[in-house]
Amino acid sequence: MGGKDTETAVVMEKSQRETVEKNHEYDDDTKINYRGWKVMPFIIGNETFEKLGAIGTLANLLVYLTTVFNLKNITATNIVNIFSGSTNLATLFGAFFSDTYFGRYKTIGFCTFASFVGLLVIQLTAAFKNLHPPHCAKESTTCKGPTPGQMAFLIFGFGSLLIGAAGIRPCNLAFGADQFNPNTESGKKGVNSFFNWYFFTFTFAQMVSLTLIVYVQSNVSWAIGLAIPAALMLISCLVFFMGANLYVKVKPQGSPITSIVQVIVVAIKKRTLQFSSHKFDYLPPKSLNSKLPYTPQFRCLDKAAILTPEDNINPDGSPTDEWNLCSVQQVEEVKCLVRVIPIWVSAILYYLVIVQQHTIMVFQALQSDRRLGKNTNFKIPAATYYVFLMLSLTLWLPIYDRVIVPLLRRLTGKEGGVTLLQRMGIGIFLAILSMLVSAVVEQSRRSMALSSPIGVQPRKGAISSMSALWLIPQLTLAGLADAFTSVGQVEFYYKQFPENMRSIAGALFYCGIAGSSYLSTFLISIIHSVTRTSQVGNWLPEDLNKGRLDYFYYMIAALEVLNLGYFLVIAKWFKYKGSSGSDINGDGGGSIQLNQVFKPSETSSSSNGV
Repeated sequence: MGGKDTETAVVMEKSQRETVEKNHEYDDDTKINYRGWKVMPFIIGNETFEKLGAIGTLANLLVYLTTVFNLKNITATNIVNIFSGSTNLATLFGAFFSDTYFGRYKTIGFCTFASFVGLLVIQLTAAFKNLHPPHCAKESTTCKGPTPGQMAFLIFGFGSLLIGAAGIRPCNLAFGADQFNPNTESGKKGVNSFFNWYFFTFTFAQMVSLTLIVYVQSNVSWAIGLAIPAALMLISCLVFFMGANLYVKVKPQGSPITSIVQVIVVAIKKRTLQFSSHKFDYLPPKSLNSKLPYTPQFRCLDKAAILTPEDNINPDGSPTDEWNLCSVQQVEEVKCLVRVIPIWVSAILYYLVIVQQHTIMVFQALQSDRRLGKNTNFKIPAATYYVFLMLSLTLWLPIYDRVIVPLLRRLTGKEGGVTLLQRMGIGIFLAILSMLVSAVVEQSRRSMALSSPIGVQPRKGAISSMSALWLIPQLTLAGLADAFTSVGQVEFYYKQFPENMRSIAGALFYCGIAGSSYLSTFLISIIHSVTRTSQVGNWLPEDLNKGRLDYFYYMIAALEVLNLGYFLVIAKWFKYKGSSGSDINGDGGGSIQLNQVFKPSETSSSSNGV
């Protein structure tokens, strides 16, 4: 999901900056040689080439699997969804191993090389005839599929890419911020500028990948089109390691996951104890986290902090055995995570809309008129249409920040115009509209394909005379939905999690996308199986003209309506971090202002309501 990293880059800026400042707060800065912008060519260069390489391959993967590997639409869609879900889920493990054992430098270095290996393997499957099925002529109705050995080699490439994404996604932003001294004015400005450049380079990489590289793959040669990303990833590796002796390499400080597990284990151990006023409350003197007030929610976890005669305390106030006694602070930190989970579940359902626009929409485009004008033979590659979703998101963000927010601020009196939960709810509503428009457009595409086709897509069916540009409205709505829900969601995670859990917050965002990819795979498989024997026929056949993809879109829209109802209930129940009830809308939290992303020279000192 290319657009998700962009959204993360937008909303992570302030939270990452605060975390970096606290990570270095107790370091002796005189012993650390912060080189700042002197090493940015290596880090930003690595990031740019890495994204050009990864997105250049993944953006057109669905078309590659169906045209070169001769896989069925459903099979290819499920493979892409499972792969996308696994890469996003793996970020949780990547963040854990980076924080606990290896540090960001080693993690990024190893995972960048793993990504290169993965892209090289996939390129080899296109370059050598014995690594993919025989070419299938356009007039053929049936084609020979891949052998087990060919699929195994391809899956090995996917596995290497998965390892690469697991380490790069949760670490690259924080590693770049590590290079600036957070205790100097120039260092703080450097961090701001770095995130701005990250956002710019990532957007640039997406645009190039979804246009030029995808065009070469679809219209010139798959071998050349896949060799370009592999070569770019190799350059990314070389550029990154060229700065090896210049980087600030923050040592791993341990993962907050350990503390979470400790609370759960101790609460289970002490589950038979009666609730007591004798609770152990301790906050380490150099803790990254701010002190949290006690909340009565999820009282079963409170038992982890009950102080018994068997529990011993060290002279500095810490417990002698952290697996037998936890502090109230630790318990409250876990409660923050537990409170966010229901919101996260709603996000999984929301991302179903974005997943469809990233996968099945490609098949719609393949069976639509992709020519730019009736008198030209130039066709926009099917995978390139996803760029319209990104464009609507990218163009809307500054408009929202500079025009809409000030207007809403005057109407509501809230610094951010609306709360973060309200913003996410608006996005879910727009996602419903996107699915309804998708269904209507598909009805029109299918009708025109049956009544006035302009050609035949090999092994798919008739090409509709409807212009594929009619797919832009549904993609635009999906992009606007992402600008509200995804951006609001990541900011919500970062503000509601304790400071030392912000790497988990980023990983949780990706895990939500992973859950949606798996759920989409499940729904597609079920619908494909159940409707095959129905009166209206298979909703999702190889030839969309013989199916009812519009019914599938209506079904997703219905799920989103239920999801919106669920979200409204959960949002009303939710209590913000540090809130005892008076701050129900979270107006005390600091915001991540988008003008910090789009204009490096300007920063906001105001606090934004959530």
